[in-house]
Amino acid sequence: MAARRAGGGAWLNGSGEALPWRRRFTAALPWRRRFCGGVASATALCGGVAMAAQQRPRYFTPREVAAAARRGRPWLSALGRVFDLEPVLRERRGDPSLRPLLEALGTDISHWFDPQTGEPRTRVDPRTGCVSFRSPGAALLGDPPPTPSSDWVPPPPWWRDPRREVGLLSAAPRLLRLLNTLTGQQHLLEVCGEETVEDIQRRALPWNANARNYTWRSGGVTLHPTLTLEENGVPDDTPELLRLAMDPVEFATTVLLYFRDNFSEL
Repeated sequence: MAARRAGGGAWLNGSGEALPWRRRFTAALPWRRRFCGGVASATALCGGVAMAAQQRPRYFTPREVAAAARRGRPWLSALGRVFDLEPVLRERRGDPSLRPLLEALGTDISHWFDPQTGEPRTRVDPRTGCVSFRSPGAALLGDPPPTPSSDWVPPPPWWRDPRREVGLLSAAPRLLRLLNTLTGQQHLLEVCGEETVEDIQRRALPWNANARNYTWRSGGVTLHPTLTLEENGVPDDTPELLRLAMDPVEFATTVLLYFRDNFSEL
């Protein structure tokens, strides 16, 4: 029979006899199971949050895409996505028809595509009636031959291949002036408006390796690391500054960094 607890705190069996200490301990286990189950649920929840953070897309500014191309990485952007075309160019090395695309590396080629369908813009040849691509880099897009051919096999559309996609292009790049209140040092940083404060802190690590050990504040408000600047109440004034012909660099939003003592790394 199930054990029960008497009014005086003693554990009794079904016949009213006192239980040995081992059986008393076992009888009290349900609360431990409930506690451990709660810990397991909380751990699973934290793990899910961490996984969601890892799956968050990475954003790049147009300046970063251009800088990557200057460093020899064949990056370009189209329709809000950033692509790495190194495997595609490697397969067709030496092909002279790739020249328009090579000249477009580091830039945005969204005008090559139809924004409604996400596919390359097409045209109809008035002589043959065949459909072909309108973009200057049609060869890399898999432009069909000028006349119908049963031997033509279209190449894999790289713009649909998620393996070629390295991130998303920011639609709202903005400047931040980071001010270290401990040392007085300042740093101008270009960030993406879609990024969280935690992502921006990661960007600031080359300037300050302990950027995450600071409390970030702007306008008297502490910035929450999992929210974007807009969600933290820090609007982007760049459009208004440009409208008023004011320098966005000179009037960049200032974020104050207050150092927190953190001995966990000692």
